[in-house]
Amino acid sequence: MANTYLSFISDEHLLNCVAHLYQSYQKAKNDINKKKFYSNKIDAFKMVFDVKFNNMDEEALIQAEILRQVDKSINNSIGTFHEEILGGIAGYEKGNLSGFDIKAIDNTLFADIKNKHNTMNSSAAESLFQKLKRYADDNKQAKCYWVQILATQSFCEKWVSIINGKEYSHSRVYKISGDQFYRLLTGVDNALFQLYSVLPKVIEDYLKSIRVEESEKKQNSALNEIKDGSDKSGRTILNEITYENYQYYLGFDKL
Repeated sequence: MANTYLSFISDEHLLNCVAHLYQSYQKAKNDINKKKFYSNKIDAFKMVFDVKFNNMDEEALIQAEILRQVDKSINNSIGTFHEEILGGIAGYEKGNLSGFDIKAIDNTLFADIKNKHNTMNSSAAESLFQKLKRYADDNKQAKCYWVQILATQSFCEKWVSIINGKEYSHSRVYKISGDQFYRLLTGVDNALFQLYSVLPKVIEDYLKSIRVEESEKKQNSALNEIKDGSDKSGRTILNEITYENYQYYLGFDKL
């Protein structure tokens, strides 16, 4: 298939990556029923403040909380999207439960992709360094990278750090920002920017190519379930949520 969107990956591969992410969004939205919505106890007091201080109606508040839960579950899928994009570049492949996220087919590069720079605690950072060091030691020609897609600056440098009181360094273990890693694999200076720029068009083309399923109307059923309960009980939506979460607390059964 032609490369009309980007020079460094095929249109087919790019559309497939967008399709996979779309499916992740659909699943995340469909998963938010009332049971899932209540799985982490709702802070009823915060909801009262949010309604009053943010001048929100109760339905808008619930929709915002649903979107927050969807956003939380979708973050890993965004990282996977970048792995799939990078794995479609000639000479590279995506890891499939292999310990690495991206590697060169000739084993001269291994990488672990993190969507954001601040997603690891010290123990996770130590474990990641040891993993990359192991790849470097086992593959004498390989350079190994901790990739931060969304970093605080543009960089590519040796990963030298003190983690949990120990100093870590290796001649072929690096940390690198997303823009620099895209440039490294594609040979295109602004490859990440090109991907960002073309995404609205790609997404629009993808959405035009699919038939919107009737099941989409059932997304985010939590609000409808809560509203049904509210109608039956005569409580406000906010009181319905509070009652269902805290009816065993003293006095709350009177709501």
